Formats: sequence, C-alpha cells, structure tokens
Amino acid sequence: MVLSKLALLLISCVVAIMARRTKLPYTVGLVIVGYFLAYGGITTDTHLSYDLIFDMLLPPLIFEAAFHLKWRELKPILRPVTLLATAGVLVSSAIAAGLLFLISGLSLSACLIIGIVLSATDPVSVLALLKEAKLPTRIHKLLEAESLFNDGTASILFAITPLVLVGATSVSGIATISIVEVLGGIGIGALVGFAAMLIAGRTNDHLVEIAMTVIAAFSSFFIAQNFHTSGILSTLAAGMVIGNLDRFGAITEKGLHEAHSFWEFACFVANSFIFILIGLDLNLWEVSDAAFVTMCTIGSMLIGRAFAVYGWCLPMRRTKDAVPGIVQHLLFWGGLRGALSIALVLALPADFPDREIVIAAVFNAVVFSIIVQGMTVSPLISRVKKTLPV
Repeated sequence: MVLSKLALLLISCVVAIMARRTKLPYTVGLVIVGYFLAYGGITTDTHLSYDLIFDMLLPPLIFEAAFHLKWRELKPILRPVTLLATAGVLVSSAIAAGLLFLISGLSLSACLIIGIVLSATDPVSVLALLKEAKLPTRIHKLLEAESLFNDGTASILFAITPLVLVGATSVSGIATISIVEVLGGIGIGALVGFAAMLIAGRTNDHLVEIAMTVIAAFSSFFIAQNFHTSGILSTLAAGMVIGNLDRFGAITEKGLHEAHSFWEFACFVANSFIFILIGLDLNLWEVSDAAFVTMCTIGSMLIGRAFAVYGWCLPMRRTKDAVPGIVQHLLFWGGLRGALSIALVLALPADFPDREIVIAAVFNAVVFSIIVQGMTVSPLISRVKKTLPV
C-alpha cells in the first residue's frame, strides 16, 4: 500500500491526538508510527531528500521560530548563544570526528562529514520539543536561538570541508567563504524582510500581509542559496526583521494575529511530514555493516556535544552570562538532531567513500536522538521548571 501526502497528514493528526492523551512527545510518536507502517509494508511515494527538506520544509520552520524571536529577548543571551553556535559547533565536530576516526575504521573524510552534520542541534526537533515543554522564557529562547544559529555554522562547515580535503582552499579562503556565507545570508534576509514589510505596510488587508510573510520566508532562503550564502541565516534574519517590526505598525494587529496562526499551522504540517517520513524511510538505510559504526557515531556525537556545552559554558560561570548547571544538562541532552543532519548527509555525491554506511549511521543517530533523548528529557525539563523562575 502506498500512502498519499493527504493520508500522511491524516495519520499525523491521529498521532497528535494520541500523543496528547498518552503524554508521549508528538515527534517521537510520529517516528515510531512511521517505522511500524514501513515495517508492515506500507510505504509512500514521498521520501526525505535534501531538496524536499531545504526547499519545502525547513524555511517555514525557521521563519516561524524567528518570527517569534524578539531582539529584546535575544540580546541578554547573545553571548552564550554565539559561543555555542560557533565555537561549540567547531569543538563538537572536531571531537566527534576524531573519536570516530580512531574507533570506527571509516576514512577521515567520512568521519569529518558525520561529525559536522551531527554537531548542530536541529531546529525542527528542538522547536518541536520546546512547543510542548513550556519552559521559562530565557531558557526557552536560549535553546531555541542556539538551535537556529548553529545550523548556519554546520551548513558552512559542510560546504567548506570537501574543499579543504582536496586542498582547494587556504586558511584565508576558508575565512572569506565563511564571512560571505554569514554576512551575505543575514544581509539578504534583512533586505527581503524590510522589502516585504514595506509592501505589506501599504495595505490593511490581512491576507496580503500573510502572503508577504510567506514570500519573505521562501524567497529569502532561495535567494541566499542561489548567491552561495546561508539560506538558513537569511530566513532567520527575514523572520526576525518582520517579527521585530510589528511594534512599528508595519503589519496590522489582525494581520499579526492571523499570521501567527497561519505559521503555527504551517509548522504543524512541516513537522508532521518530517518526522513521519524519518520513521518511514528508516528501513531504506538499514545497512548490515553499519551497526558498529552507528554505535560509534552515537557515542562520539554525545561526547562531542558534551565538550561543546560544558566546555564553553565554563568560562562564563562567573559572569552575567552564566548558564545554570541544570540548563547546561538540558542543552546537552535536549539538543536533538533531526532533519537538517539527514538533509546534509543525503546531499553527499554518489561516489563519496562509504556513502551508504555514512547515511545509515547518521539516520540511526538521528532516530536515537529523537526517540531516546526525546523520551528521557522530561525529568530535566521538570527540574528546570522547578528550579528557575518563569
């Protein structure tokens, strides 16, 4: 039996209802249901791919989160977010890749790719978790902003690594590419956001205002990608510009309310497809030689993340930017991986060494993260709620 997209959405709605009744995380339920559907011989004509995730599913999820991210909320946590999203990703990638190279038997290039694609927490997975968690505002924004910003770093590293491995670029070249990716992406997104609000400001029609936010979300991503800059950071910038201009009347009160409702629904649909497809596609990458590599990958992924979180939070412990210990534990264990890791690894060329094993290991590590970490993070969330003020 082949499921249509409409059938997948219907199944997702049923899972959402059951998840609320059983207190099971919605995303975990989708992955489990998807896997058992595939195990029972039920498939779909839609599968996860780099193009599907980057062109259709990721832009609305990033935009919706950025739309809610106010500068006044980001400013007090900017230093820890910046450290974790840049240096933290570098440390996590290096440690995970190094450990994997020592124990897995994979080539250095394969280990570097695995380390990079699993170094950044996935905004799709983390934001889906946060929507159900109801954490104190500062902690919620810390996890949310870090998961959004660190994807830009991981994407840039993923783009640069092949050039470094073949000696096609220098240290100055790496720095130039990185600066162009970051500043270009942010600049394009900001311009698109301002342009969208300039047009929306000429009408009181809330439907036009919503349409302009949709255009901004997708066009900022596509324009940035076409100019070889960061589409993730571009959409993030566009969302923040639009979300922070609301108090200047760039969008009507009704338009703002309706836009938030629209994007909440869009994220529900995107999340539904991502997580149920992860479960449905899991059997496609069941490579017999990947079991040992998968265990090594999961271990190195967790160790790398631990060094990134605890290592970079340590220098801030006596400053105003200090991150409480319980929050560090939540950053570590609640830093789920997801669709971004899968999208990047699926973009590897067909002749990449051990490509199938690399994809299988990343896929399994993502499923471990969503199910095991997603189902066991609740005690940490409860402790944060009890320990810290809302």
